[in-house]
Amino acid sequence: MIDVSKKKRIVLKLGTSTLTHKTGKLNIRRMTNLVRILSDLHNAGRELLIVSSGAVGMGVGKLNLPERPKDTPSKQAAAAVGQCELMHIYDDMFAKYGVTVAQILLTKTTLTNGRLPHVQNTIHRLLELGVIPIVNENDTVSIDELELEIGENDSLAAQLAVAVDADLLVILSDINGLYSADPRKYEDAEVIRVVEKIDERIVQMAGGAGTSFGTGGMTTKINAAKIATENGVDMVIMNGRDPEQLYGLFDGEPVGTHFLAQEV
Repeated sequence: MIDVSKKKRIVLKLGTSTLTHKTGKLNIRRMTNLVRILSDLHNAGRELLIVSSGAVGMGVGKLNLPERPKDTPSKQAAAAVGQCELMHIYDDMFAKYGVTVAQILLTKTTLTNGRLPHVQNTIHRLLELGVIPIVNENDTVSIDELELEIGENDSLAAQLAVAVDADLLVILSDINGLYSADPRKYEDAEVIRVVEKIDERIVQMAGGAGTSFGTGGMTTKINAAKIATENGVDMVIMNGRDPEQLYGLFDGEPVGTHFLAQEV
């Protein structure tokens, strides 16, 4: 297991399933509890960066759209509206605990070209000032169809963790960790507590490419784990539906699946 108690700079990825109800609307009780716990961890001296989903979904609700749009301009419009709403909620909730947050919108280009040092400098200064950066992909200008952008927040969180020299990446999802088999099909499926190296066997446990269990779910998280661990960053996948488990994680309890960083 990873000695999480000694980790200081931590990137947390909050998925849509963690932040919202099945209706797509904000899960106020869970988000309130999550912000309280993150503020407490922040007050204990940890440097936190949050990669947050939810902008498009919130924009859909704000615009009273009947369903999540499928065309790119409508998705981008929903993201533009929803990002404002999402940051307003984060700012209001964290302010109750005296914590300041900042918004950072990134694209794949920003993370892979000469502008990266400017992003790193900004983030490092925010952390020095005691601010929690809240990061998302800049969906308003990103175009997934051209495959130029990141497209999902698991990989964005991993790339961010590498860029800021994070000690740990924590992905909060709707599943307890990486299972030995699909827990929806096999009652004896168990959570694998430690993954020392991501090989073909681990990829298959995640569902493989093109399966209903893997696509857009655990497969993207395994890809994020590869990005993080191959660049020296430990990673944990855990269930975000009970934010109190974050205390257990940092107290050394067996929470989620731990992916061990490789020697760089």
